[in-house]
Amino acid sequence: MDKLLLDTDTLSEILKGKNLNIIHQANNYFQKFGQYTISTITVLEIIKGFHKVQRENHIEQFLSTLSNIEILTLNLKSAELAGRVYADLERTGQPIGRADPMIAAVALENNLVLVTGNLRHYQRIQKLGYPLKLDNWKLKETLP
Repeated sequence: MDKLLLDTDTLSEILKGKNLNIIHQANNYFQKFGQYTISTITVLEIIKGFHKVQRENHIEQFLSTLSNIEILTLNLKSAELAGRVYADLERTGQPIGRADPMIAAVALENNLVLVTGNLRHYQRIQKLGYPLKLDNWKLKETLP
């Protein structure tokens, strides 16, 4: 098992604790690496979601869990890559928003597999020739 970057949807599923496939994969991963890895963009998206529905207590709870999570930033090199990906997607009529190209660029810059339930968006990036590696824990079978 390689080190992975969790997309926002996957981290949200882990925090909810309802999908057995994701829980199983997350537990196995955590046992091996001792922490999850996310990007600052995921932090932004989760806080935006809670704040939009005025769940400030959820924000505080979420922020308290971050001490056990490795958080990768969007640095200059990954920001440049994200801009190129974003422009390529728009130019080819396949826009997916701003957050996903940034998360993909962080994964690419750090040579990490991106775990996401949103394969449709990220496969557009792959089809443009970017060597983004993807995994989807929702599709993995849990052991009995």
